[in-house]
Amino acid sequence: MALRDIKPTRSELINLKRKIQLSERGYKILKMKRDGLIMEFFKILGNAKDTRGELLRRYERSVEMMALANTVEGAIGVMSAAFSVKEVPTITLKSKNIMGVVVPQIESSKVKKSLVDRGYGVLGTSTVIDDTASSFEELVESIIESAEIETTMKRLLDEIEKTKRRVNALEFKVIPELTEARDFIKMRLDEMEREELFRMKRIKARSTS
Repeated sequence: MALRDIKPTRSELINLKRKIQLSERGYKILKMKRDGLIMEFFKILGNAKDTRGELLRRYERSVEMMALANTVEGAIGVMSAAFSVKEVPTITLKSKNIMGVVVPQIESSKVKKSLVDRGYGVLGTSTVIDDTASSFEELVESIIESAEIETTMKRLLDEIEKTKRRVNALEFKVIPELTEARDFIKMRLDEMEREELFRMKRIKARSTS
């Protein structure tokens, strides 16, 4: 199709200008959201490093205490103490919103217990069992905390990637293509106006001759 055959209208130009404005506004909003999510991610990343380190430390201590308890009390004694516990930890999964991203909020109870609540009896066991139980309770707390942080980081990363793709699409594809179409239509409308003006002058010249 020749350039002369393309005859856009003023309404098409107005619609394109409106689309460009909306796209540019959406681009700015998404860019702000992306930058905000990245800031939130790095805040949580700092906590994640500390939590991972604490989790590893507590895991190593729990393994050491279990080995010591098996040596002092024997495997049967350790198992007997473990099965004496009547109340197991309860975990409640809630959610919170970080810049439009729903992330988990994990709450736990009955993880740390008193000597009485452990159920195995103070007189029949040594302090090694108590220390082993405490070390594993602390480990469970670290696991719960890590699970919340790791899941939050993953969801934030997913949202950051999605937002980045949308920002790039608007910046490098949608807005440039709309702008190019707008400029072309404007140029073609100007040409059509000049052609019409020239035609009217010729008609007027003929009528006066």
